[in-house]
Amino acid sequence: MTFSPVSRTTRLSVLGLSLALALGLSACGASKPKPAPLESLSNATRLAPAWSVRVGEVAPTFALAVSADAVAVANVDGSIVSLDLQTGRERWRAQAKTELSAAVGSDGRYAAVVSANNDLMLFDQGKLLWTERQPGRVLTAPVVAGERVFVQALDRSVRAYDALDGRYLWLYQRPGAEPLALATRSVIEAFRDTLLVGQGNRMVGLDPVKGTPRFDVSVGTPRGTNEVERLADLVGPLARVDDEACVRAFQFSVACLELNRGSVRWSRPQAGTQAVAANLQLVVGADSTDRLSAWKVENGDSVWRIDRFVNRGLSAPALWGDRIAVADAQGYLHILSQADGRTLTRTELDAPVAGAPLVVQGKLLLVTRKGTVYAFSGN
Repeated sequence: MTFSPVSRTTRLSVLGLSLALALGLSACGASKPKPAPLESLSNATRLAPAWSVRVGEVAPTFALAVSADAVAVANVDGSIVSLDLQTGRERWRAQAKTELSAAVGSDGRYAAVVSANNDLMLFDQGKLLWTERQPGRVLTAPVVAGERVFVQALDRSVRAYDALDGRYLWLYQRPGAEPLALATRSVIEAFRDTLLVGQGNRMVGLDPVKGTPRFDVSVGTPRGTNEVERLADLVGPLARVDDEACVRAFQFSVACLELNRGSVRWSRPQAGTQAVAANLQLVVGADSTDRLSAWKVENGDSVWRIDRFVNRGLSAPALWGDRIAVADAQGYLHILSQADGRTLTRTELDAPVAGAPLVVQGKLLLVTRKGTVYAFSGN
C-alpha cells in the first residue's frame, strides 16, 4: 500500500510551528506568572476514587478511550490496557513494542494506536491484527467505528482503513487548507453516520464510507498579520450535546454547531487553548489565562466567569451531574458548582492530568501523567 508523500513545504510548516510554540513556551517560562493560590475550603466533602489503577507513564496529550463498559489507555512505552469501567479490573493488555505518538482509540473490541515511527496498529482484544505505515506524524488518537479505523495526520489529512484486514479505503484532504497546523489533539469523531473532522478553523462532516464531504462550515474567521496569529485549528475533543457539538478554535473562539444542518448556532470570542465541555444547559471553558467562563448552550449568553484559577494551567473541564470537574498543572482536581462556579471540593492527584477528563455512566474518569487512571463515582 502506497501513499503520496507529504510535501516538503507542509512538513516544514508543521515543524516550524512546533518549534515556534516550544520556543515561545520556553521564553515565557523565564518569567512565568505565579499561579493563583488555592482558596481556603471549609466543610468540603472529601472526594475519594471508586477505583484507581497504574498503567505506566502517559504523555500529556494522551486521553482515555471509553466504550460502553470499558476504558482503554496507552502509555508512552507502547502498552495498551483495557479496564472494566465499573471495577477497574484489567480486561486485556497489548504491547505495541515501541513508543507511541498518539493515544489509543477504541470501540471496546478494537483498539488503534500510532507509533512514533508513524505505524498505525490495530489490536483485537489485545491481539495485533495489522500495521500500516502512515506518511506523516500523527498526534490525535484514531477513531474506531463501524469496523473502520480513521486516522488524522498532523497535516490534517484523514485516511480510512477496514478494521478486519487493514485495507486502505480512502483519503480526504481539504483543498486550500492553511499551510500551518497545530501540533496538538485535533477533532476527529463519529456522529451517527458521519465522521466529524477539524480542518483548520472549519468543521467538515465526511461520509465514512466514501470519504466525501457532507458539510463544510467555518467556525469563524481568525484575524492576524501572519499565519501563526491566524492559526485557529479546532481543538479536540468535541463537547457533544444531542445533535449539537461545541468546540474550541485555538486562541480564537468557542462555538456551538448544529450537526444535522452543518451550521454554526453561535460563536463567542475567547482566546483559549483547551477544549470545552457542554451539557443541555451550559458550555464551560477556560481562556489562555485560566479564567473559567460558562455560557448558555442555547444562545451563548454569559452565565458567569471566575478568575480564582488564573495561571494554574487548567485542563479541559468535564460536566459531571450538576458539577464541573477541572484539573490544574499543580496536580489538583477541582469540583465546582455549575450554577455559579463556586468551589465545592478538591483533591490532590499524584500528578497533573493527561488529556481531558471524561464523564461516562455517572463516573468521572481521568488519567495522570504518572499513569494512574482514576474513576470517581457520582455519589
